[in-house]
Amino acid sequence: MSDTHTSESSGDVFDLSQFHGVFYEEAGENLTSMEALLLETDESNADDESLNAIFRCAHSIKGGAATFGFQDVADLTHVMETLLDRLRRRELAITSGMIDTLLESGDVLKHLLASRQSGTDAGIDCTELVARIGAFAHGTVAAAPAAVAPVAAATAAPVAASMTEAPAAASASPAAAPLAPGERVLEIAIGPLDQPRLADNVVELFGEIPGLGTIEPSDDGKPDAAQTRHFRVVSTVTDSDLLDLFSFHVSREQVSIREVGAAATAVATPVATPVATPVATPEADQTFGLFEDLPEPVAAGVQAPAAVVVAAPKADAPRAADRAAPASANLESSTIRVPTEKVDQLINLVGEMVITQAMLAQTGRGLDAVVHQAMATALTDLERNTRLLQEAVMAIRMIPMTAVFNRFPRMLRDLSGRLGKKLELHTIGEDTELDKGLIEKITDPLTHLVRNSADHGIEMPADRIAAGKPEHGTVTLAAAHQGGSIVIEVRDDGRGLNRAKLLAKARERGLSVSDSMSDTEVYGLIFAPGFSTAAEVTDVSGRGVGMDVVKRNITSLGGSVEIDSVEGQGMRVSVRLPLTLAIMDGMSVGVADETYIVPLASVVESIHMTASDVKSVGGTGRVVEVRNEYLPLIRLDELFDVPRSVEHNGGIMIVVEAEGGRIALLVDDLIGQHQVVVKNLEANYRKVPGVSGATILGDGRVALILDVSWLIRRVRH
Repeated sequence: MSDTHTSESSGDVFDLSQFHGVFYEEAGENLTSMEALLLETDESNADDESLNAIFRCAHSIKGGAATFGFQDVADLTHVMETLLDRLRRRELAITSGMIDTLLESGDVLKHLLASRQSGTDAGIDCTELVARIGAFAHGTVAAAPAAVAPVAAATAAPVAASMTEAPAAASASPAAAPLAPGERVLEIAIGPLDQPRLADNVVELFGEIPGLGTIEPSDDGKPDAAQTRHFRVVSTVTDSDLLDLFSFHVSREQVSIREVGAAATAVATPVATPVATPVATPEADQTFGLFEDLPEPVAAGVQAPAAVVVAAPKADAPRAADRAAPASANLESSTIRVPTEKVDQLINLVGEMVITQAMLAQTGRGLDAVVHQAMATALTDLERNTRLLQEAVMAIRMIPMTAVFNRFPRMLRDLSGRLGKKLELHTIGEDTELDKGLIEKITDPLTHLVRNSADHGIEMPADRIAAGKPEHGTVTLAAAHQGGSIVIEVRDDGRGLNRAKLLAKARERGLSVSDSMSDTEVYGLIFAPGFSTAAEVTDVSGRGVGMDVVKRNITSLGGSVEIDSVEGQGMRVSVRLPLTLAIMDGMSVGVADETYIVPLASVVESIHMTASDVKSVGGTGRVVEVRNEYLPLIRLDELFDVPRSVEHNGGIMIVVEAEGGRIALLVDDLIGQHQVVVKNLEANYRKVPGVSGATILGDGRVALILDVSWLIRRVRH
């Protein structure tokens, strides 16, 4: 399968494949928007603005697909367009079956576009799906939805003529009726065309845009020897606006217009540049300069040699080219797509720049500030600008959690039908940002947790009503920053976990448990490999099945997962992830001759202390009192076996917190606070307990970055 498609212009062959990347990107965005809008549609009171927006998404994809010759995509979106057009005109009432079918169509379009992008055969037969959409569009009773099955040989079948809604205006003869004031009879030739079917798209536009006029083939629907199609048109629209309209599907140079009559004068086709730049539409003009009851069908996903512009239907109205533009015009003027590899390379270079700046700052400390005042000022400016540059570059990789949360409304809708439950999804903190690398890796664990909540957490509607709950079960996704971490919670108001059942299942599996275990320890049993309390394993999930994989994946990201539950009221799974970016703020501390980095986000306070402030517990443990609270004390020199030339009993105590706990670290000196570049110690050496990474100091030495979460877990255990 080849995506190569060309357009003949002034005798030259113009290759449109250079625009494919933009089309695929924006078609994907349109499909995502369409799915979100469909999921939010209220069947009993559908919103006009939403229906118009859904129609525009489908129309944009269709226009781009037709331009590039992706006929299977264009055929499917055409019948979707027909149905959506009747829905937005209130000629049909939207039903749950229609929404399901349109969602299914979106899935099929994703596969078709992915196959086009990869140059492979999608192997999907859309015949049944097209027929089902056509049945909905024509108001007939559609057959029960059937799965779109792959076929080995062909791509999508052409849309059946009976399912294609022919424009009503095209059936009327332009010459049969008397002309209204301002109307003209035109002879239009379109060609030569390498794909004569493109001319049919021009005919369809007259049915889609009220007031545009009527069109009738004058060549019996067949191109001449020069592969040119001929039409007779009655319209009040100017020649220039008709050219703008036709250029949505064919090149302006392939269209010639001649007025029929005593004053018939050939209209020379204006010469156009390969790519026309449309004028941005003011946001306040929601009618796009056309009409109040029908939004303009603009192709948002096309960057092609012809500008995507639609003509005004009235002769006295301003040109649509001056008022209408692709929906992507504003986006393209303010955004740019950059491969992730380039961003990673930029971040690495900024990291090296931070190290160089630290070395210069270290050297500058040995200079006399009075003698070298200009140098000191320049180093201060360099430090400030380096920090600002680092923050700006790191923000490029930050993506809001919306990118993850948006996939769950569709999933819960599908699960609701399969499980026979009524499910609602609430999201909190979807604007919370996380590094792109973590976003990609946390998606699968969250998907498993949400499926578990829907399948085995939420009860059946009858059981919920009997328990005094609303019949709709609620799954809540929440995200928030806490210190140097992001906490993502998956909550449900279902049946919760049964402590006794968990202990009984654990004993049945031969696990060492006791009734004196805390609730947290008991709930943690579901992370044991293969542990499940589900009465039967379904094709959706099993409470506990795969939870060990969830925990392992989260732990591999340097995070942790905790469970809290109240039987009969629901449960909460909290996932805590560190913001392990390439550069972080840290506090340098000295222990004998060694330097360690404590993540600044984990530091609570630092206090001078003496040996008398330390209390012994159980002979080996140590605690220290801080504001009427006894905190475990860890001596870093003992933990990392740092050699000392002399005994050191005093020092500075640093209070740190993570995972809901606090401990105190005993160090010798506080060296300073600065940015450090995080280097992966495990990839370059091996994993060291208590250490999350390493960095290069300004004097060239290597300093270890402490893993505060590991230190707190060590004390707890």
